[in-house]
Parts: sequence; C-alpha cells; structure tokens
Amino acid sequence: MEITEVRIKLMDDPNDRLRAFCSITFDSAFVIRDLKIIEGTKGAFVAMPSRKLTDRCPRCGCKNHLRGAYCNQCGAALGEYRATQSDDGRSKLYADIAHPINSECREMIQTRVLSAFEDELLRSTQPDYVCTYDDYGEERFATLKEDGPEPAQTTAAQTAEAQTAEAQTAAVVSQATAPEVPAPEVPAAAVPEPIPAASPSVLPLQPATLVNPDQTSHRIEPAADQQASGPHSAVDDAAPVGQPDLAESACEDDNFGAGIV
Repeated sequence: MEITEVRIKLMDDPNDRLRAFCSITFDSAFVIRDLKIIEGTKGAFVAMPSRKLTDRCPRCGCKNHLRGAYCNQCGAALGEYRATQSDDGRSKLYADIAHPINSECREMIQTRVLSAFEDELLRSTQPDYVCTYDDYGEERFATLKEDGPEPAQTTAAQTAEAQTAEAQTAAVVSQATAPEVPAPEVPAAAVPEPIPAASPSVLPLQPATLVNPDQTSHRIEPAADQQASGPHSAVDDAAPVGQPDLAESACEDDNFGAGIV
C-alpha cells in the first residue's frame, strides 16, 4: 500500500495548535479526508479523522456530547464528568473514524503527511499560491438576504391575474374544506294537519237552554225530524201536539232573548 497523493489546507492563524487539514490517497484508489496536523509539546503530529463521543439523556433518551452540560432535546442538566478515563488518566472524548492498526502504518502516514506539510508552507509564500485541498466550498461566504438579486418587476395585469388565481384557489379550498350543514329537521308536531271542511248538513243541532228571570232554566230538546234534517230544511211553524208554542212563550217573557245561552 502506497500513499500516492497528499493535499494540505493550511490554517490562517499560525499560532493555532491546529496547523492544517489534509487528505491522503492510497494507491490512487481510496481517499481519507479530514486528517489533522496538530502542534504538540514535542512537535507536530498527525491526528486521524474522529467524531465526538456521546451519551443519552436519562430523561428523554436524546444523544448529547460528553462535554454537553444540558440536553439538546429537553434541556435537562447533565453531569459534568461522564467521559471514560484512559490508561493515562485523560478523558476519552473522541473516537477515530479511520486509523492504522499498527505502529509501522502510523509512522508511514505521519512521515508522508508532515513532509507534504512542510512543502505546502513553502509554496504558500509564493504570490501565485493556490490551495489544492478540496473543501467543497465550505470556506465561501453566504449571501445575505438583503444582498440577493432584486425581484423582477410585475405589471398591473400580472398582479390582477395573480390575485384572481389566488381568490379562485381560496374559493375551491373553502368549498372543499367547509363542513356540510344538515338541513334542520322539522318535528312532526310542528306541522299543522289540514282540518277537513265540515259539511253544514251533518252538523248536529244542540239543545237550547232557556233561562228564566228567577234563575231557573230548562232544556228544550229539538224535534226528532229536526235532528235528522239539516238547518236549511223546511220546519213547520206549528209546535207539536202536547207542547207549548215557543213563540207565544217568548212574547210573554221580555227577557227571552237575553236568557238564551
């Protein structure tokens, strides 16, 4: 296995312990990115790409970095010393993503990377220096919203068409989402039933009551032939045999008309 290419990205601050990022290519077929060149107490060394170790919040189960003081999900206060300790007493906060498994491979990678780092420092002093490290545009500056392109000018006709389309869309949406209102049910008792027209010929004759001045009254039953016939049928003026003449009784009593109930 051979390292066929090394690309270096220098940091802007020369006093920073992190001196550069680099990527290495093995046999022109496999690339490992984000190796770090760090200035230590005994000189520069190469750190393998790594990730932060995490643990779970006991309240909500969300993952948080071991140095996090609060949970990112529920905000619960977390303990301060949660990282495991290595053999030399240091807290293990990171885990390598890719790393050599023997000292010979590690020494080969470190020697090749540090040599490329020194060469990159020399080239960076030249006026036409260009970094070859591929950072996928992470160093470019974002565009502010107020600095963006101005919106295209719209005419009055385009504005009217847009408003009409919005109104039509709103009407369709309101019709589709409006709940159906059921028709009110009219109770059967509220509907008046038609009253059949009564025939005058079938109305029965009610007996009349005569009231005397001395507060005594007596009922006069209609004749049998008068009950059978209608009110428009002819009735003889003469009273039946054995009964007093009502006309004469009425004439004798001045309060006759007022006493009929």
